[in-house]
Amino acid sequence: MKMRSFWPLLMAGSLGAMGVQADTNERHQLLVGSYTAGQSQGIYRLQFDSRTGQLDANPLQVIKTDNPSWLTLSPDLTRLFVVNENGPGQRDPVGKVSSYTIDPKTHELSLINQVQSLGNEPTHSSLSGDGRHLLVSNYSVVEDPGGTLAVLPVASDGKLSPPVQLSSHQPSRVNPERQMSAHVHAAVSSPDGKYVFANDLGADKVFIYRYDPKANPELPLTAAAPAFVQLPPGSGPRHLLFSADGKHAWLTMEMSAQVAVFDYQDGHLTQRQLVDLAAGKPQPGRAAAALHASGDGKFLYVSNRGTTNEILVFAIDPVAGTLKELQRRSVEGDHPREFSLDPSGKFLLIANQKSNQIVVLERDSKTGLLGKTVQKLPVDAPSDLKFIVRQ
Repeated sequence: MKMRSFWPLLMAGSLGAMGVQADTNERHQLLVGSYTAGQSQGIYRLQFDSRTGQLDANPLQVIKTDNPSWLTLSPDLTRLFVVNENGPGQRDPVGKVSSYTIDPKTHELSLINQVQSLGNEPTHSSLSGDGRHLLVSNYSVVEDPGGTLAVLPVASDGKLSPPVQLSSHQPSRVNPERQMSAHVHAAVSSPDGKYVFANDLGADKVFIYRYDPKANPELPLTAAAPAFVQLPPGSGPRHLLFSADGKHAWLTMEMSAQVAVFDYQDGHLTQRQLVDLAAGKPQPGRAAAALHASGDGKFLYVSNRGTTNEILVFAIDPVAGTLKELQRRSVEGDHPREFSLDPSGKFLLIANQKSNQIVVLERDSKTGLLGKTVQKLPVDAPSDLKFIVRQ
């Protein structure tokens, strides 16, 4: 497919090929989600070399679709689920969710179907523990109707059905500009698959649901007891990540630029620590976003946007799950919405949404620290990065 001019070839010395052939197991495919109000066409499938830390500037595939801002891979890597973050005032004003097959040999994507999310600006999705439902967070920028959590059945062939359940929450109304209605930002299943945790930026709460489709296939979610975790007023919870052993969880709070650390057991989150990302900087520097742990579970990486535009590196206490700051590293761009560690663990790739680039940084696997910049690849409004590898 012929590319439009917004994806220029990089200067000499920045391409991954450079006449050196890497081993097959060192070449991985990366899926890039994006916003399409500008020049981006949708989803890009790129090749990454884990030996050199270089992305090939020429996409292997381009999928034209509106605002594929978040990408969810099935555990067996045969399906890709995509939220189309559409809403009022956009080219497509209707929030949607798309499903794709992934070819087991080439990783080529093919559309299965697309359904409405029954809400505005769906911004995140995840699979339930049993893979039978896709949990979609309709963020909804405007106050009316506000955000919802939608539950979509997933057939064995990957086909999506329209939502069978919508859950809404009461807003905190602490911030008159951003919290006058619910804004569900993300929802994830507990490690045992028995619960779903929905982070509502507009409510300053993480809502807890029991997940039991056997009891009621049409309404698989019911409120747990307790039904939510209360967070500081005006904090704006965004993304929740469980530790690999399932004993701890970390939560970014976007508006206060903090990370809350929890102990986890059987549907209960107990706060243990609250970490400040902004380091006393004024409000424009407060916009916490993504968080990911290293494969060995020793380090946590968190992005802070606003005027700060940093990746923070933390050491994770192996027993308590608490965090100790190790490094603050500039992303060398604007608005690091998402990032990803490559399969080798030697590089960290950052999607700088507002400066239209993917930045690749070296990473020391032993210390967790981020090093020099390896590459800056021009990409229009990148929003999510997912390697097609088993986690």
